[in-house]
Amino acid sequence: MNNNLILTEGKIRKTLVKLALPIMATQFIQMAYNLTDIVWLGRLSTEAVAASGTAGFFMWFGSALIMITQIGLGVNIAQLYGKGDLENTKKYINNGFQLNLSIAIIYSLFLFLFRNQLIGFFNLEDIEVVKMAIEYLTIISIGYTFHFLNPIFSTILNNSGNSVTPFKTNTIGLIANIIIDPILIFGMGPVPPLGVKGAALATIMSQFFVTCVFLFIGFKYDTIYSHIKLLNKPNIKIIKNIVKIGVPPFTQVGIHAIMGMLINKILASFGPIAIAVQSIGSQIESISWMTADGFASAISAFVGQNYGAKKLKRIRDGYIQGIQILGGIGIFTTLLLIFASEELFSIFIPKDPIAIKEGISYLRIIGISQFFMTIEIGTTGAYNGLGKTLPPTINGIVFNALRIPAALILSSTILGLSGVWWSISLSSVFKGIIIFALFTKYWQHYEQLLEK
Repeated sequence: MNNNLILTEGKIRKTLVKLALPIMATQFIQMAYNLTDIVWLGRLSTEAVAASGTAGFFMWFGSALIMITQIGLGVNIAQLYGKGDLENTKKYINNGFQLNLSIAIIYSLFLFLFRNQLIGFFNLEDIEVVKMAIEYLTIISIGYTFHFLNPIFSTILNNSGNSVTPFKTNTIGLIANIIIDPILIFGMGPVPPLGVKGAALATIMSQFFVTCVFLFIGFKYDTIYSHIKLLNKPNIKIIKNIVKIGVPPFTQVGIHAIMGMLINKILASFGPIAIAVQSIGSQIESISWMTADGFASAISAFVGQNYGAKKLKRIRDGYIQGIQILGGIGIFTTLLLIFASEELFSIFIPKDPIAIKEGISYLRIIGISQFFMTIEIGTTGAYNGLGKTLPPTINGIVFNALRIPAALILSSTILGLSGVWWSISLSSVFKGIIIFALFTKYWQHYEQLLEK
């Protein structure tokens, strides 16, 4: 099973797109997991959406923890693979899995043991929402290890140039989720209706299926991760190298998640509708950022392999062409969110006119920032491929942190709830402008040093 692309040769745009399309499709599948839950829960009640959205912040922070291994391992794999050093590539993979599993087990235990306190942080007034959120988080925590494993399998294959296998494998999980979700939420035959608990159970069952398929592929075919031996003694030097690269992006996304929790706490004062609107709106917006994130993964792998092969002009040309494509995606999403806001939001909560009205406001305000957000995400991918994860981390942390005072100030004015949405949108605009300027200046300086 060899679907690996050669990223250090051939036409850049064609190579980037060919690598990116399956990764982007895989990201859409991840988005579809959440959208499937929300579509069905929205038909259950607005409160059910608010409950899953509240618990979902801790899954978001979990995704940040995954990035320690996902980015740190991915960058090293791309650069070593570009050099043709397969022996060290396999050593990194083994140690990466050991590190990721350790983090997964610790975080899962943390969620389970402190689930009541974690949901209690939001000071939700609706007792039923609190109860459902705790139930959702309890079930998710039990099977969360599979949610940690699957992105690492995908990252290993993507950074070796094989993005087709992760796409096919994750598609199986999505199909399982689409089938299981309504059965467990509403009940069917001997299966009783489980509501929010059913949505959580469907999610972890689907992730378990995906893990099983990745393992089956590893056993049946000679993949780059077939050699994994989790009981081997960890190589502390390799783990340190992974952590060194992976911690900055984890910090950025982790703080972003924490800022999201604080924003959610502000929203709680506006009632469950505000929380539901943000939960649904962010999933609709993920059309843009998950597409961009998928393409950024391709840029990262492309830059990493060509950096390892010392093909610097190819890196610059690849970045420019990648950003052009991402900018087009951002403009398209802006138009979609602004002009189709009512149609998009009505899909999820068709019978709640107040929620739809607030949802339209959310999508139109957030829509303004989409071009800048895609530029930020794509440039972060280029930085990651070079192993320079600190600049995008600092940029992200500063402007994500500024959302809190901005949200408090703007929401206390005549803007009300819309002020919270403006704080999110404007910070994304500034993040995109600044990171693009920083990378352009960095690369010009880097090329000047090489010429000397």
